[in-house]
Amino acid sequence: MSADWFRRRFLPRGPLPAPRPPRPRTSPVPYRRPRFLRGSGSSSGTNDASRRPDARPVRSPVRGRSLPWNAGYAEIINAEKSEFNEDQAACGKLCIRRCEFGVEEDQEWQTLCSEEFLTGHYWALFDGHGGPAAAILAANTLHSCLRRQLEAVVEGMVATQPPMHLSGCCVCPSDPQFVEEKGIRTEDLVIGALESAFQECDEVIGRELEASGQVGGCTALVAVSLKGKLYVANAGDSRAILVRRDEVRPLSSEFTPETERQRIQQLAFIYPELLAGEFTRLEFPRRLKGDDLGQKVLFRDHHMSGWSYKCVEKSDLKYPLIHGQGRQARLLGTLAVSRGLGDHQLRVLDTNIQLKPFLLSVPQVTVLNMDQLEPQEEDVVVMATDGLWDVLSNEQVAWLVRSFLLGNREDPHRHGSCHPPNLKSKDQGM
Repeated sequence: MSADWFRRRFLPRGPLPAPRPPRPRTSPVPYRRPRFLRGSGSSSGTNDASRRPDARPVRSPVRGRSLPWNAGYAEIINAEKSEFNEDQAACGKLCIRRCEFGVEEDQEWQTLCSEEFLTGHYWALFDGHGGPAAAILAANTLHSCLRRQLEAVVEGMVATQPPMHLSGCCVCPSDPQFVEEKGIRTEDLVIGALESAFQECDEVIGRELEASGQVGGCTALVAVSLKGKLYVANAGDSRAILVRRDEVRPLSSEFTPETERQRIQQLAFIYPELLAGEFTRLEFPRRLKGDDLGQKVLFRDHHMSGWSYKCVEKSDLKYPLIHGQGRQARLLGTLAVSRGLGDHQLRVLDTNIQLKPFLLSVPQVTVLNMDQLEPQEEDVVVMATDGLWDVLSNEQVAWLVRSFLLGNREDPHRHGSCHPPNLKSKDQGM
């Protein structure tokens, strides 16, 4: 069968029609900036400045538009990085409703009362990568997940001590003692609700992105004010600090391939098939070369916080599971964070190796007791993505905040104003 016969038999005469361009994927949530930014301007012309990589226009809420707790917000237009700003934010009031159990002891169902029972406030930052889709979904979903999780445990939250049985039934008279011995407190229920909400939100993002054919992930930094305590939950490399007159207190820790090296290495040790024979889980001070074969070099494994020596084998020459250091550290040569939401479809370039098994969506939660803290008017919690912390230390940010507040004492909107001018030229998002 000749090629000419095949062409005459099956292909239409005349020139072939031009291929149709692929239809754009339908986003599960339309792209937009945070709701509280709508109608706001920037410190310079956004349209003109967005075309200049050296320009950094700052967008913040309209002056006088109050956010919860006199909160302020500002973001940098990151024009040279992508078409869309991949960072997202959300804030608002949490209205938690109470659950009522059935009257009969054998009824396990519960109903939600229409009246709100507890109220709190919620602030969140989402630093997207690989596109804005995951951050947009998180900004529109996580607070709802958190409210559902809190409503599921609200009866235990308002009790003097969280009961063994949420319905109040007593199976063992010593149950209160067992709960006390475990040291379970009300704040542990809120921490558990935050952890479960992050997990639920991650599952929602995975389903929605798969259904819409999109990819991407994001870090998540959340602060919740509830019953006299401030809960800060972090999954990723964003950071929160408390700035006081004579103190700077970290409220979160960053999660990167370096900071979670042992957890990641241990996972590769337990499930070596995750590396598909392409990577080595061992860490060396640098990537090994062929000349290192047979030599004893420094290394460390998942069980080691210190270092030792080993004789280099051929398998040690593979690309390291964690490579680089500082801002250049990458997981499987791909991702700079080890916790976050999304990235269900992310794979190592030109391979079928998935990164998701190494990523945690569970946050670390820090609790600040506001009653014991005795907060002052000048106390400020700063939440920012890594763009700020890459160029400024905690102390530098604290100095800028204190200077700004001191120089604007007569301004009634100073706590909710755009961040200080010196900060605008340096950070990439708050």
